[in-house]
Amino acid sequence: METITMIHAARFLDQEVVVNAWVTNKRSSGKIAFLQLRDGSAYFQAVILKNQVAPELFEQVKHIGQESSLKLRGTVQASDRSALGYELLVSDFEIIGHSEDYPITPKEHGTDFLMDHRHLWLRSSRQHAIMQIRNEIIRATYQFMAENEFIKVDPPILTGSAPEGTTELFHTKYFEEDAYLSQSGQLYMEAAAMAFGKVFSFGPTFRAEKSKTRRHLIEFWMMEPEMAFVEHEESLQVQEKYVAYLVRNVIEHCQLALKTLERDIEQLEKYTQLPYPRISYTDAISLLKKNGFEDIEWGDDFGSPHETFIANQYEKPVFILNYPKGIKPFYMKINPEDPRTVLCADLIAPEGYGEIIGGSEREVDYETLAENIEKFGLDLDTYAWYLDLRKYGTVPHSGFGIGLERTVAWLSGIEHIRETAPFPRLLNRIYP
Repeated sequence: METITMIHAARFLDQEVVVNAWVTNKRSSGKIAFLQLRDGSAYFQAVILKNQVAPELFEQVKHIGQESSLKLRGTVQASDRSALGYELLVSDFEIIGHSEDYPITPKEHGTDFLMDHRHLWLRSSRQHAIMQIRNEIIRATYQFMAENEFIKVDPPILTGSAPEGTTELFHTKYFEEDAYLSQSGQLYMEAAAMAFGKVFSFGPTFRAEKSKTRRHLIEFWMMEPEMAFVEHEESLQVQEKYVAYLVRNVIEHCQLALKTLERDIEQLEKYTQLPYPRISYTDAISLLKKNGFEDIEWGDDFGSPHETFIANQYEKPVFILNYPKGIKPFYMKINPEDPRTVLCADLIAPEGYGEIIGGSEREVDYETLAENIEKFGLDLDTYAWYLDLRKYGTVPHSGFGIGLERTVAWLSGIEHIRETAPFPRLLNRIYP
């Protein structure tokens, strides 16, 4: 008798199988018992008929606690009562691990309670669905990069410098030297692109921002592609193709998860249609001022209300192009058509989810880059290796970074980013 996971139930219709699972809920009458189960792959129902199992086994059902683990034997049946479309008619079972007084019951619980029990909250159907979407975004990223001939390169997590030029870094000691937790692998990706042409990194990054918004985490994961011989316009085309690819794969491979989350798939379908609209920073400022945002002036960065308003003018993600150089990092290339700005873009997700991608063409002129580093108050010696990239065969190159957790929140349709990480790190939370 084969041991299966229920996500593959269709392959075993009307066959006897073994399933290992945990109990999420149960109900019974005099002659029939229903167990709501999860096996890591899916949530499903098992049916136990009193007249088809041993009497002591049917009696034992009454004493199974929530989250007890079971080994079940039975027959896979089609079922229109189940979102999965299949259930298990049980012929026998045994308890592997007892569970009593499980703290997360089917009743409502407060957010702090659930976050304190995050190690258990992950077992719920909603959290399971979100993590499935997260996993699919990661899987599809690797597939997209492979199909487009990118090579994965892993930048260091401990660094001696700050790519974004910010003081909001986590400081540590590297033996006798100062070091920081990485806030971006981008500078290292530029070096890698000069070796391999098209590269990407995917790993944890850290921002010591004292922010409590629904869009921010202290530790989050970034995908950061970098492309040699690629200018700004071509980079934008790669970005939108990549995002549309992610959306398409989530729609195709996460149907049950999207249903659990009650995500509007027709809405997601719109985001697969290219190209994405574009608006310049300067035009975006004008749009905001014409619509009552008197608090913003040219040269200011956008806040969440500004981004949301701009995004609401479109039905798809929108690129905001060419921000003022004063509010962007030192490595971005000056826009030759307007030297006040740089060749960059932020991709703003619809439905109020804000920026999910930031990217730019990189400055390639040695003197200009060295001058920018000094203007930003950074140490030239620390960036000597980065400047070397402009001395030895420099080429036009561009890249971008996409935040995994914000992308998960957007495609899942959930309100707060804290649910997008298995064990989120927030301003006042490092447990569990």
